Amino acid sequence: MANKDKKAEQWKEAKLKCRLNEEDIRMAKEMGLNPLSLIKNIPAKNQLWKAPVKQWLHEIYAERREKSAKKALAKSKEKLTIGIKSSE
Repeated sequence: MANKDKKAEQWKEAKLKCRLNEEDIRMAKEMGLNPLSLIKNIPAKNQLWKAPVKQWLHEIYAERREKSAKKALAKSKEKLTIGIKSSE
Protein backbone atom coordinates (compact mmCIF):
# COMPACT_ATOMS: atom_id res chain seq x y z
CA MET A 1 0.00 0.00 0.00
CA ALA A 2 2.83 2.38 0.83
CA ASN A 3 4.32 1.80 -2.61
CA LYS A 4 1.10 2.94 -4.30
CA ASP A 5 0.99 6.03 -2.10
CA LYS A 6 4.60 6.82 -2.96
CA LYS A 7 3.90 6.45 -6.69
CA ALA A 8 0.80 8.66 -6.42
CA GLU A 9 2.87 11.27 -4.60
CA GLN A 10 5.51 11.13 -7.35
CA TRP A 11 2.85 11.65 -10.04
CA LYS A 12 1.48 14.61 -8.09
CA GLU A 13 4.99 16.08 -7.84
CA ALA A 14 5.59 15.57 -11.58
CA LYS A 15 2.25 17.20 -12.35
CA LEU A 16 3.22 20.30 -10.38
CA LYS A 17 6.86 20.58 -11.46
CA CYS A 18 6.19 19.88 -15.14
CA ARG A 19 2.95 21.91 -15.29
CA LEU A 20 0.91 18.99 -16.60
CA ASN A 21 -2.81 18.37 -16.48
CA GLU A 22 -4.72 15.11 -15.99
CA GLU A 23 -4.76 14.37 -19.74
CA ASP A 24 -0.98 14.75 -19.94
CA ILE A 25 -0.55 12.41 -16.97
CA ARG A 26 -2.84 9.87 -18.65
CA MET A 27 -0.78 10.01 -21.83
CA ALA A 28 2.47 9.56 -19.91
CA LYS A 29 1.08 6.54 -18.05
CA GLU A 30 -0.29 5.09 -21.30
CA MET A 31 3.18 5.30 -22.83
CA GLY A 32 4.72 3.64 -19.79
CA LEU A 33 6.69 6.66 -18.60
CA ASN A 34 7.30 7.11 -14.91
CA PRO A 35 7.06 10.40 -13.02
CA LEU A 36 10.78 10.57 -12.32
CA SER A 37 11.57 10.46 -16.04
CA LEU A 38 9.27 13.45 -16.58
CA ILE A 39 10.90 15.41 -13.77
CA LYS A 40 14.35 14.47 -15.07
CA ASN A 41 13.51 15.95 -18.47
CA ILE A 42 12.64 19.42 -17.21
CA PRO A 43 14.96 21.68 -19.22
CA ALA A 44 17.47 23.81 -17.33
CA LYS A 45 17.92 27.47 -18.21
CA ASN A 46 21.03 26.68 -20.26
CA GLN A 47 19.21 23.96 -22.24
CA LEU A 48 17.39 26.22 -24.67
CA TRP A 49 17.24 23.46 -27.28
CA LYS A 50 15.18 21.26 -24.98
CA ALA A 51 11.38 21.50 -25.26
CA PRO A 52 9.22 21.87 -22.15
CA VAL A 53 8.05 18.52 -20.75
CA LYS A 54 4.43 19.08 -21.81
CA GLN A 55 5.42 19.77 -25.42
CA TRP A 56 7.91 16.87 -25.41
CA LEU A 57 5.25 14.53 -24.08
CA HIS A 58 2.74 15.55 -26.75
CA GLU A 59 5.35 15.10 -29.52
CA ILE A 60 6.27 11.60 -28.34
CA TYR A 61 2.61 10.66 -27.99
CA ALA A 62 1.82 11.88 -31.52
CA GLU A 63 4.81 10.00 -32.96
CA ARG A 64 3.79 6.77 -31.26
CA ARG A 65 0.15 7.12 -32.34
CA GLU A 66 1.26 7.79 -35.93
CA LYS A 67 3.60 4.79 -35.88
CA SER A 68 0.91 2.47 -34.51
CA ALA A 69 -1.60 3.77 -37.07
CA LYS A 70 0.87 3.02 -39.90
CA LYS A 71 1.41 -0.48 -38.51
CA ALA A 72 -2.33 -1.09 -38.31
CA LEU A 73 -2.81 0.17 -41.85
CA ALA A 74 -0.02 -2.05 -43.18
CA LYS A 75 -1.45 -5.02 -41.33
CA SER A 76 -4.94 -4.45 -42.73
CA LYS A 77 -3.52 -4.07 -46.25
CA GLU A 78 -1.62 -7.33 -45.77
CA LYS A 79 -4.79 -9.11 -44.68
CA LEU A 80 -6.64 -7.64 -47.62
CA THR A 81 -4.04 -8.83 -50.15
CA ILE A 82 -3.96 -12.29 -48.55
CA GLY A 83 -7.76 -12.43 -48.75
CA ILE A 84 -7.72 -11.48 -52.45
CA LYS A 85 -5.06 -14.05 -53.29
CA SER A 86 -6.84 -16.86 -51.48
CA SER A 87 -10.14 -16.14 -53.26
CA GLU A 88 -8.58 -16.46 -56.71
